[in-house]
Amino acid sequence: MLFENKGQARRRILLGGILGAAAYLLLSWLTQPGALFGGSMGLDFTFCYNSRVPEGVGAAAGFALWFAFGGEIAAATLPFAGEGRSLLARSALHFAAMAATLSAWVLLNFGAAELPFFLLLFTLLYLLIWLGRWVGWYAEVAAIREKLGLSPGPSPLKWRETLPYALFALGLCLLLPLVLRCFDAPDVPVLTGLIYLYLLLPLGCLCSGFSLARRQGFCPLYPPLCALCFLAAVPLVYNHTALPFCIVALCAAGLGELAGWLSLRREGRG
Repeated sequence: MLFENKGQARRRILLGGILGAAAYLLLSWLTQPGALFGGSMGLDFTFCYNSRVPEGVGAAAGFALWFAFGGEIAAATLPFAGEGRSLLARSALHFAAMAATLSAWVLLNFGAAELPFFLLLFTLLYLLIWLGRWVGWYAEVAAIREKLGLSPGPSPLKWRETLPYALFALGLCLLLPLVLRCFDAPDVPVLTGLIYLYLLLPLGCLCSGFSLARRQGFCPLYPPLCALCFLAAVPLVYNHTALPFCIVALCAAGLGELAGWLSLRREGRG
């Protein structure tokens, strides 16, 4: 078992599974209105649209897989372990379980040819989230050490406090678009031109800035760092037309930090 408190884990996983099954129904209805009540059995779910199994079996498998995936996501909200080696081992086990669920869903809906693409995207997303959580834990330990008088005060411009988040900024703003480009269509670059620029980049900068400011207060170096990391990606992945998104990264990280700092102030810790 991944968790010490097994009762809490079971309740969290059950709730996540129910929400996952509900998301399955909602996404099916949103992407193909009327599909829930169409088809020969009334089970023509969009998220089993390319299944090579009978309709009823495909619908049941879809429910089971989305229930499992919801439970696995819910499990990730609980701490796996308090010690480094156990944390790595249990994180690897959790990753393997999610990858197996995703693989079954991809094979059910798309086939083996698309499996590497989905697994690569999932691996990148998992690593980014895991790294973000590691950065948060690192910052919390540093804050505890500071309160105990075991570390010096804030560094100039809080560069030392920002340093752990530099890894996240590098992965999000430089490495991720480089990897996505390898799997993008040359004529219509949906991954790098739409999903990354308009969703992943601003959302990632916003959330990471919020997390940093909640733990360390406003750190002025982080927003420019995000912009500079993306600037390095522009000649490698894009062209000059993507330069305005450096401002997007800068503003999103800055807004996230401002929101985190204001939240900290309201709690009387800023």
